[in-house]
Amino acid sequence: MSAEVNLGRSPKKKTNRDPKNFGTTGERFVYQDDDAIEKPFNWKQLTRLISYMKPYAKQMIPLIVILMIIGTVTKLTVPYLTGYAIDKALGAEAGSSTSLTLLYQIAIAVLLLYVVQYITGIFRIKYTNIIGQRVIYDLRTDLFRHIQKLSFNFYDKRPAGSVLVRVTNDVNSLQDLFTNGVVNLLIDCVQLLGIVIILLAINWKLGLAVIVTVPIMFFISTTLRVRIRRAWQDVRAKNSRINSHLNESIQGIRVTQAYTQEEENMKFFDQMNMESKKSWDKASAMNQGFGPLIEITGGFGTLILFWLGSSLIESNELTIGLLIAFSNYVGNFWEPINRLGLMYNQLLVAMASSERIFEFIDEKPNIADSEDARKIPKIKGDIQLRDVVFEYEKGRQALKGINLDVTAGQSIALVGHTGSGKSTIINLLSRFYDISSGSITIDGYDVRKVTVESLRSQIGIVLQDTFIFSGTIRDNIRFGRLDATDEDIESVAKAVGAHDFIVAMPGGYDTEVEERGNMLSMGQRQLLSFARALLADPRILILDEATASIDTETELKIQEALKVLLQGRTSFIVAHRLSTIRHADHIVVLDHGRIIEEGNHAALMKQQGTYYGLIEAQYKFL
Repeated sequence: MSAEVNLGRSPKKKTNRDPKNFGTTGERFVYQDDDAIEKPFNWKQLTRLISYMKPYAKQMIPLIVILMIIGTVTKLTVPYLTGYAIDKALGAEAGSSTSLTLLYQIAIAVLLLYVVQYITGIFRIKYTNIIGQRVIYDLRTDLFRHIQKLSFNFYDKRPAGSVLVRVTNDVNSLQDLFTNGVVNLLIDCVQLLGIVIILLAINWKLGLAVIVTVPIMFFISTTLRVRIRRAWQDVRAKNSRINSHLNESIQGIRVTQAYTQEEENMKFFDQMNMESKKSWDKASAMNQGFGPLIEITGGFGTLILFWLGSSLIESNELTIGLLIAFSNYVGNFWEPINRLGLMYNQLLVAMASSERIFEFIDEKPNIADSEDARKIPKIKGDIQLRDVVFEYEKGRQALKGINLDVTAGQSIALVGHTGSGKSTIINLLSRFYDISSGSITIDGYDVRKVTVESLRSQIGIVLQDTFIFSGTIRDNIRFGRLDATDEDIESVAKAVGAHDFIVAMPGGYDTEVEERGNMLSMGQRQLLSFARALLADPRILILDEATASIDTETELKIQEALKVLLQGRTSFIVAHRLSTIRHADHIVVLDHGRIIEEGNHAALMKQQGTYYGLIEAQYKFL
C-alpha cells in the first residue's frame, strides 16, 4: 500500500474521497467487511455465543441460579407483605397493641428480606462478572489465534484498522451481554413468571386485564427490532472505517506532513467522523425511544388496574391492601418488561458485533494443511518449479508457466522490473499463496502435501521493510529462535556486523526500541533482521530487497555477513541493486511472469540481452 496514493495530493485538486466508500487508498472502493450485513436474527449464532459460557457452567452457574432465585423470591414477597400489613395491621384494628406488634413484625421481615436481596445481589454480580470476563478473554483469544492463521489474501482485502476493530471494539461491546445481560435476562423471565402467577392467584380477572397489554409491547418490539439492528450495524461499519483511516494516517504521517496534506486529511477525517456521529445519533435515538414506548404501554395497564380494581373493591372481591399489593406487582411487572426491551436492544448491538466477529472466525484460511499432509524432514534445499502458473485475481496471471531447477546450496538471484513476478515466486516457495497450476517441490516433496509449520520453520525471510517489534534489541533478535541463549544472540550479531552499534547504545542489547524500530536507522534495522535470520538457521534463505535501503558502508558489512549467512544454504535473492547479485550462482531474469533469461553474471553479460541492459542502465546513474 502506497501512502503517497492516499495522502500525497495537491490541496487545490478536488478528489473523490468519500467516507461512505472508504477503502485502503481512500478511493471509491468498499471493503467486504464493511458492507451491511443483511441477515435475519440468527438464534443459532446467539446459541454459539452463549456456548462460550459452557466451560464455566458447572463451576458457577448453579450458584448464580440459586442466588438469583433467592433474590427474586425475596423481592416478590415484599409487595404481598405490604398489602397484608395494610389489611391486617392498618385495618379495622389499627392502633391496637396487636396491630402494632404485627406491623413491627412485618417491618422487620421486610427489612430482612431487603438485606437478603442485597447480599445475594452482591455475590451474584461478583460471580457473573467473573464469568463474563473469562468469556470475553476466551472469545478474544480464539479470534486472535484464528486471524494469525488466515492467509495473506485475507489481509490483502482488508485494512489493518478493520481487523483491529474486531479484536478490540467488537469484542468489548459483548462485555455487558456476558457480565450482566444473560443473567439479568434469566432474572427478568423468572420474575415475570412469578408475578404472573401471583397476579392470577390474587385475582384472575384483574390479572388477565392487566396482562392483555403484553401483546401490544411484543408488537412494538417486533416492529422496531429490525430497524434498530440495522442502525447499530451501520454504526459498527462506520467505526471500522474510522479505525482503518486512523491506522493508515498514523503510519503515513511522514508523507502527510512532507506533502503538507494535513488540512486535506483533516477534512476527510471530519467527514468520516460526522458520518459516524450521525449514524450513532440515529441508532441511539431508536434505542432510547424503545423504553418510553414500553412505559406508555405500561401506563395503559395501570389505568386498567385502578379502573377495574375499584369496581372489584366495591363488590368485595378485592381488598384495598391486595389492590395496593397488586399495584406494586404490576409496577414490578412493567420493570422487567422494560428491561427486556432494553435488553433486546443490547442484544441487537451485541449481535451486530458477534456477526462481525464470527465472520472472521468462520473465514477459512486459503493456505491450510491437507488431510494427508506430513511433516517435511530436514531440508537439503533441492527445489523444482514445474509449469507454475499463479493468479492473484482470476484472469490476471502473475506467473505464466515458470520452470526452474535449483540445487541444494545454490544462490539464485531473481531480477526484473517491478511486477515481473520476483516476489510472487518467493511467496509461493514459502506457501503464503498456493499455485494455480503446476507444482513446486522441495527435496521431492510437493509443498502442498507437507505441513505449513514444518515448511516455514525451515525457511528464513529478510524483507526490505524490516519489522521491528516493541521491546529490546535482544528480544527482536531472539524472535528468530525463542530458545536461543544470550551468547547465541551476541554471536549472530557479531557475525552480521551488528554487535558494534548495539553495544554503543545506552542499554546495549537491552535497549528498548520504539514501535517499528523508529529509533534505529534503516541499515541498523536490516542488520538486526539479518541477525534474526541467522539465529533461526534456516535451510532456505530468502532475501527480498534486503539491501535496498542500506548505505554503501553498511552494504559492505552485509556482503561480508552474507558469506556466513548463505554458506551451506539454498538462497533466493531479490534485488534491484544488481551489484549485490553479481556473485550469485544462478541469475533468473523475469518479465511479465515469464523467465526470459537465466545463467550466471558472466554468461548473461555475454548475451547482451535484458540483463545486460539492466546493468548498463543502472551504471549510467552511478
